[in-house]
Amino acid sequence: MRYKVDFLVIGSGIAGLIYALKVAPYGTVLVVTKDDAQESNTRYAQGGIAAVMYPPDTYEKHIRDTITAGAGLCDEKIVRTAITESTERIEELISWGANFDKTASGKYDLAKEGGHSESRVLHHKDNSGQEIIRTLIAQAQHHPNIQILERHFAVNLITQHHLGVIVTKKTPDVTCYGVYVLNPATNSIDTILAKCTLMATGGSGNVYVTTTNPPIATGDGVAMAYRAKAKVENMEFIQFHPTSLYNPGEYPSYLITEALRGFGGILKTIEGKEFMQKYDERKSLAPRDIVARAIDNEMKLSGEDHVFLDCRHLKKNELINHFPNIFAKCLSVGIDISKDMIPVVPAAHFSCGGIKTDEFGRTSIHYLYAAGECACTGLHGANRLASNSLLESAVFAHRASIDSIARINDISFCDDIPDWNSEGTVLNEEMVLITQTLKELQFIMTNYVGIVRSDLRLKRALDRLELIFRETEDIYEKSILTQKICELRNLINIAYIIIKAAMNRKESRGLHFSLNYPPTSS
Repeated sequence: MRYKVDFLVIGSGIAGLIYALKVAPYGTVLVVTKDDAQESNTRYAQGGIAAVMYPPDTYEKHIRDTITAGAGLCDEKIVRTAITESTERIEELISWGANFDKTASGKYDLAKEGGHSESRVLHHKDNSGQEIIRTLIAQAQHHPNIQILERHFAVNLITQHHLGVIVTKKTPDVTCYGVYVLNPATNSIDTILAKCTLMATGGSGNVYVTTTNPPIATGDGVAMAYRAKAKVENMEFIQFHPTSLYNPGEYPSYLITEALRGFGGILKTIEGKEFMQKYDERKSLAPRDIVARAIDNEMKLSGEDHVFLDCRHLKKNELINHFPNIFAKCLSVGIDISKDMIPVVPAAHFSCGGIKTDEFGRTSIHYLYAAGECACTGLHGANRLASNSLLESAVFAHRASIDSIARINDISFCDDIPDWNSEGTVLNEEMVLITQTLKELQFIMTNYVGIVRSDLRLKRALDRLELIFRETEDIYEKSILTQKICELRNLINIAYIIIKAAMNRKESRGLHFSLNYPPTSS
């Protein structure tokens, strides 16, 4: 099947849907999503979205906090753009129907999270992302120019490579014409031609054993763009959320939002002793990289599999009112957070790097944009400030739409694109190979490329990765495509990019901490 649309969006999180809504008045829009439209990383965001709303907060304070958290690698121009446009983007979400919690006085109830000098995080209880997605999907489903293609998997970007032109890393002018998409229901590969394409595929947390990301987060967008020779950067900076619920056997890990520490929760050892004062004067509200490393170190010192988050001293009614889902989740596994400490452990949570973009979401490939977690705008630097990710998605999806709308009438379709060629492939029945390889990959990344790294660990990871890369490429070339083999291939690409980026960074900075190099703050 062949589609032809003005705007193609790959992914249905906050970035993809905002872009779709913005460009829809100017042409046809097709949103391709690998699962149901509501299933995205955005949906699992508990804490909320950071923005400057009221005094005494100011844009300069938010800018300073963001740059400080980013350990000297933030692009200040991008930071200023995102922060100064934050209020307007929030007001737009509210105008579309998003409900954020308010105080009795009618003002928005702003939370304070790690690394923030002021309370500035808007939230909807402890399921803020779900509220945002509900709002955006309702808007998109009622727009006549937007079609959402659910349960379709983007396999590869279409570039001049598919016209027989050899594309190399040194090729200065790669152009995106659309994407090849797998329809798992029919095992067929559809061709989607588009004038403008936005990559909004979210994160890649499933490259690790323990992650707060949903199973769909397999780095598809970054891997596709990388194979198409797009510039990718800062992938060594993987943020491990310090507090996921320690509940062996549950996958993905349940996130215990940072807002709970902002509300007064205190990190403690197995013996019930506070420990964050040993690592940072901000204690449990230090930036995530510091907290995650502190917890990792305490676990190594004790030999235990987790630490505790203590909320027992907080007022029960207020605790339940602010965090009803966390209260219910913990209760379901036998933990009453008003009486019991919560066992927590760090988990892969967010990638600060991705497809390199400019201030309008433009990538190094013509007519290909990127926004959200799969993009690297320069906002986060070496470490993301809490709750800046949804803000980044909203701001740069908006800015990408401005540029796309301005260019759309000057772009032509490429009608010479051939359909997908599956000649010579057969149905692969060795599903166990894919499952086992994924486990090997996640083991390698978790043990050698995790919170704390070293030159030796990275070298071992790369050596082991090369073997499973060759084995997987052999299966990919010979098999009728399935979503599982494509996701595995993407995760292997992601692992390679992370390892190589980590090997090239000869310092410890932000989220990249190496035993071979002294820490750097700027």
